[in-house]
Amino acid sequence: MGFRSKRRREKVTYNYQCSLTGEEFVMTEKAENPKDLLSVKAYYEMNPDMDDRPAVIKKKLGIPTPEEKQ
Repeated sequence: MGFRSKRRREKVTYNYQCSLTGEEFVMTEKAENPKDLLSVKAYYEMNPDMDDRPAVIKKKLGIPTPEEKQ
């Protein structure tokens, strides 16, 4: 009855900053082009026609939905 020690793998994280909004985020993989990274918020601001998030999420974030705009 010995004590078994499990080796824990340490997670390597990389901190990046959105080039548009300045928002900071953490990734578990190293980015090839860190200067080209955008946050989700910045992406949807640049591409509002691609915003396919559910109305519940938009309401939670305070983003007007197409029904509210009319």
